[in-house]
Amino acid sequence: MPKSKPMFYSALMLTGVNLLLRLAGTSFQVYISTKIGPAGVGLLQLTMSVGNMAMIAGIGGIRTASMYLTAEELGRKRPGSVPWVLSKCFTYSILCSGTVALLLITLAPTIAQSWIGDGRTTQALRLLAAFLPVTGLCAVMTGYFTAANRIGTLAAVEVAEQIFTMAVTLLALSIFAGQDAGRACQCILLGSGLGGCLTLSCLTTLRLRERGAAGPSIPLGHRLLQAAVPLALADILKAGISAAENLMVPRRLALNSGISDPLAAFGTVSGMVFPVLMFPACILFALAELLIPELARCAAGENRGRIRYLVRRVLKVAALYALTFGGMLFLAAEPLCEKLYGSAEAGRYLRLYAMLAPMLYCDAIVDAMTKGLGQQKVCVRYNILTSAMDVAFLYVLLPRWGMEGYFASFLVTHLVNFILSLRRLLKISGVRLPLHTPALALASAMGALWCAGHLKTPVSRCAAFAVLLGSLLTLARVLDREDLTWFLGIIRAQKPKKPPISA
Repeated sequence: MPKSKPMFYSALMLTGVNLLLRLAGTSFQVYISTKIGPAGVGLLQLTMSVGNMAMIAGIGGIRTASMYLTAEELGRKRPGSVPWVLSKCFTYSILCSGTVALLLITLAPTIAQSWIGDGRTTQALRLLAAFLPVTGLCAVMTGYFTAANRIGTLAAVEVAEQIFTMAVTLLALSIFAGQDAGRACQCILLGSGLGGCLTLSCLTTLRLRERGAAGPSIPLGHRLLQAAVPLALADILKAGISAAENLMVPRRLALNSGISDPLAAFGTVSGMVFPVLMFPACILFALAELLIPELARCAAGENRGRIRYLVRRVLKVAALYALTFGGMLFLAAEPLCEKLYGSAEAGRYLRLYAMLAPMLYCDAIVDAMTKGLGQQKVCVRYNILTSAMDVAFLYVLLPRWGMEGYFASFLVTHLVNFILSLRRLLKISGVRLPLHTPALALASAMGALWCAGHLKTPVSRCAAFAVLLGSLLTLARVLDREDLTWFLGIIRAQKPKKPPISA
C-alpha cells in the first residue's frame, strides 16, 4: 500500500516534533513557575487568556482560509494562482490584525485594570498588539505550507522558533524581569513575538525561492471571506467565553473564605498541573493531525468499511494509551510535582485531575475524527455550549466550594462535551461501541492501580502498574493478538490486515 509508508513517517515525524516541543514547553513552564511563583503564573495565565482572544481575532480565520484556497488551486492544477491567493490573504490579514492591534493598544490600560485586575500587564498587552500583524502573516504562510504538504519544512521551522523563543525569553527574564510577574509577562510575549518574526522570515524566504510564475488574476474576495469569516466568528466566540471564564475564576475564588490567594490557586492548576497532565497526550495529538485528512479522504471516497475500522481501532488504542498514562500520573503525581515545582499542593491537584486523563485524551481523538468526517460546525457548537456551561457553573460553585467547585465544573462540562462528540462520531461512522469493553478496561486499570499503589517508590509503582494493566487487559481479552499485530504493522510501515468491507 503506497500510502502506508509516508503516513507512518509523517506520524513518526509529527510525534517526534510534538514530543520535543511539548517537553521544551513543559520544562520552560516549570522554570517560569519556580521563578515567579504560583501567583505570578496565575497573572500570566490571565494575561495570555486575553492575549489568546486578541490573537484569534487578529488572525481572523486566515490560516484555514489560506490552507483551503491554496489546496483548492493546487488540486485544480493551477499553481500560478497561488501567488494571488497569498496576496489576498496577506491583505486580509494585515487589515484584520492591524485593526485588532490598534484596539488593543488603545484599550490596554482599561483591560489590564478592569479585566485582569493588575495594571502591570498594560505594557505586556501593548507588546502583544505590536506583534499581532506578524502573527497573522505567519498564519497565512503556515496555511500555505500545510496545503502544499511541506510538513517537514514547517516542523523544522517550528523547532527553530521554539528554541529561539525560549532563548530570547530566558535572556530577557534574567536581565529585565527579576521577580516581577508583570515584567515576566512582557519578557514572555517579547520572546514569542520575536520567534514569530523568525518564522515569518524563514517561511517567506522559502516561498520566494520557489520562483513560481504567477498566472492570470482570479477573483478571490468572496471565496476568501466565505472561508475565513464564519470560522473567525466561531473561534472568537469560543475564545471570548474561555477568556471570560479564566478572568472570572480568581474573582469568584476571592469570595471563598478558605482561599487566601486566589491567583496562586488558579495558577497552580492552570499553569502547573495542566501542562504536566497533558504532556503525554502529545503523541495522540500527532495521530489526531493525521486522522483528519485520512478520514476526510475516506469520506470523500465513501469507504465506509475503512472509516468504521479506523474509528474502532483508534478509539481502542487511544483509550488504552490514556488509561496507561493516566494511571502513571495518578501514582506519581505528588513526588513528580514536588520534583518539578517543589509544590505538594500541585501534586494533590495532579492526582485528582489524573483520574480524568482517559476522558481528556480520548476526547482529543474523538474531536479529530469527528472533524475529519466533516462535522466541524457540530464540534464548534458543542465547544461553545460546554464553555458557556462552564462559565455558569464556575460563577455559582467557586464562592462556595473553591477549587473543588472548579474541578466539579471541569469534570461535568468536559464529560458532556465528550459524550456529545462520541455520540456524534458513532452515529455518523456507523460504529457500535460494546459497553463491556470499556467497562473491563476500566476495571483492569482500577485493579492495577490498587495493587501498584502498595509499592514504595514512584518508579516501581508505575512499572508495576503498566505490567499489571497489560496482563489484566490480556486476561480480560480487551487486548488481543490482533492489536499487537496491527501495532507491529504500523511500526514496520506495512499495510495492516485489510478489514472486511462489511465491518
